[in-house]
Amino acid sequence: MADHTHLPLRDFRDRDDANRQLQEWIRTEAGHRIHGTTRQAPLTQFVEVEKPLLQRLPETPSEISEWKQPKVHRDAHVQYAYCFYSVPFRLIGQQLWLRATDTTIRIYQEHELVATHPRLFQHGTASTVADHMPPEAQAWQSQDIQWCLRIAEAIGPHCYGVVHQLFADRVLVNLRTVQNILRLRDKHTPQRLEAACARALRFSNPRYGAIAQILKKGLDQEPLSPVTPESGSTYTSGGRFLRDSATLFH
Repeated sequence: MADHTHLPLRDFRDRDDANRQLQEWIRTEAGHRIHGTTRQAPLTQFVEVEKPLLQRLPETPSEISEWKQPKVHRDAHVQYAYCFYSVPFRLIGQQLWLRATDTTIRIYQEHELVATHPRLFQHGTASTVADHMPPEAQAWQSQDIQWCLRIAEAIGPHCYGVVHQLFADRVLVNLRTVQNILRLRDKHTPQRLEAACARALRFSNPRYGAIAQILKKGLDQEPLSPVTPESGSTYTSGGRFLRDSATLFH
């Protein structure tokens, strides 16, 4: 759009009128003046030199992208803009190239494309391809909600109460958290995990971090004060999280 510095003393009805007057001014006046630097008439320079060099525009518009060099975390994911994207687990510890567009994340090892993901925007979310994980991790991810409930029930009522609370809040979001809690039985006995869950429920903090710390510090082996009507936990005294699975997930 032109302004009065290009077309002094002229009035414009609107933008289209201003552009029309500017084009006319270039064709009839400015384009034929000898340029102060090139000593050429701009229109002559365009027609004789620049125009033959022009090429057709590409059929698809260019894609704006950003390149980064993230390092692969121990969980076989790289981080970009506070989101996480999986790559083949054999690349753990390596630095890769990541190309981000408005819609897609592409990850390369040198010139080889090793992973493609839809672009995520909610901080903390992850896009994980099961085949990128090692076999033992794939087996763990296949453990679904009902499996978690069965294992928790076998460990004890307090562990079952923890799992129920987490699933009652947000099942899909907390599935990984529940799996990690149950995985603690690989490092500690089921009896210790049950005792740690009992303590976590008593203090209304049935989260993975709290239960892991209880086990790490050995607090699960310290006695708990008896439950009274005033101190009883809703998770172990008929609260909503002790309903059976069919009722809870109806």
